[in-house]
Amino acid sequence: MNSVWRHISALGTTLLVAAACTSPAAAPSPTPGMERIEHVVVIFQENRSFDSLYGFFPGANGIDGAGPAARQTDRAGAAYTALPRPIDNTKTPAVQDPRFPDGIANGPFDLAKYVPQTGRIGVPVHRFYQEQYQINGGRMDRFVAATDVGGLVMGYYDVRTLPMFEIARQFTVADNFFHGAFGGSFLNHIWLACACAPQWPGGAPAERMAVLDPSGALTKDGDVTPTGYVVNTAYTAQTPHPANVTGKQLLPPLDQPTIGDRLSAKNVSWAWYSGGWNDAIAGRPDPSFAFHHQPYAYFASYADGTPARAEHLKDEADFFAALGDGTLPAVSFVKPIASDSEHPRYADIARGQQHAADLIRAIQNSRHWRNTVVIVTYDENGGFWDHVAPPLVDQWGPGTRVPTLVISPFAKKAYVDHTRYDTTSVLKLIETRWGLAPLGQRDASADGLTGALEFR
Repeated sequence: MNSVWRHISALGTTLLVAAACTSPAAAPSPTPGMERIEHVVVIFQENRSFDSLYGFFPGANGIDGAGPAARQTDRAGAAYTALPRPIDNTKTPAVQDPRFPDGIANGPFDLAKYVPQTGRIGVPVHRFYQEQYQINGGRMDRFVAATDVGGLVMGYYDVRTLPMFEIARQFTVADNFFHGAFGGSFLNHIWLACACAPQWPGGAPAERMAVLDPSGALTKDGDVTPTGYVVNTAYTAQTPHPANVTGKQLLPPLDQPTIGDRLSAKNVSWAWYSGGWNDAIAGRPDPSFAFHHQPYAYFASYADGTPARAEHLKDEADFFAALGDGTLPAVSFVKPIASDSEHPRYADIARGQQHAADLIRAIQNSRHWRNTVVIVTYDENGGFWDHVAPPLVDQWGPGTRVPTLVISPFAKKAYVDHTRYDTTSVLKLIETRWGLAPLGQRDASADGLTGALEFR
């Protein structure tokens, strides 16, 4: 491995801090049959762990196999006698959620008993250091101890009663897929673009830095590691960004290579399609538009006014148009606006799932379907509990397990794939299909979803 890393103890668990990885030079070898794929579509949903949606999916490693991880412990290591009452932090100030009773048993529970699928719930904390604490060295038993919504993190909605179930059961469900990096949406969107954690160009403002004591314990949370890597939410100095974030608080443009750069260098067409993009860049963003869900807006190659931005950064409406007129690029990333993305607070689970199902049906009804691979995955777990310990691969992750579906004429049918994957497996599939050099060590060594595909 080309990075140098060391263990530090912070928040009572193992963390890793490291120097940047350099990119391996060798391009991946082609896989027989892969050339039949003409289009890859990645639908990037929001903030759900595998167990919080697919914990009872037939044949998957789900909640029934959770064992001791299902019983949560406090910061002293003692098991809760009952879960703390869920908190509704969508209100200011946050309050105990009256829809939930006191005394919910310590373990996973069905959210639908208290909040229907069309209802909205609080947003659990999902940050870089906190997730590592929740994982607790692989014991997966401190999700409640390190959250701000009480026992809500142990709640699940059963996908068998949700719009995506019929699609999922027809194709491949990957039940061992982990989100790329510890923490939240910003870093995991960047990770999907470049398989990297960015450093703050020129150095971050001091108030944004996390502080660790000499033993490595976290004494002050921050968006930037002590070594200068941006791991929690920051907004780009380019457009679009929130109007109330200005000056030195904006992240200068990044210059790391991205999967988009790799595709463009090979003259392979691609686009990032984002719900609400046109309104956001026109200065009238929808209230649920998430500025930190737009990874390519952070990179200098896609700066305001550049031809590359105009060619590759588009609105979700343009994706539907491309399906209709036969101009779908070889690689498409589709990012629903937050109100369509399953993200707690902004979206209810039924609406977000229905939007994903509508995207898939539109692809299936298009002329492109016969040679397309659709990957539906989630940026991160959103702070929700999962019982499967992620592997310790490098200093950034991967993080907790998330639902992932592979939907295609080439996908194995009615199949649960237990192969270990993470977000960089999506990049590896694209790199393998179009003969691209990897972006870093993680995608170079990832499995490119080979267990989910077959070419007959």
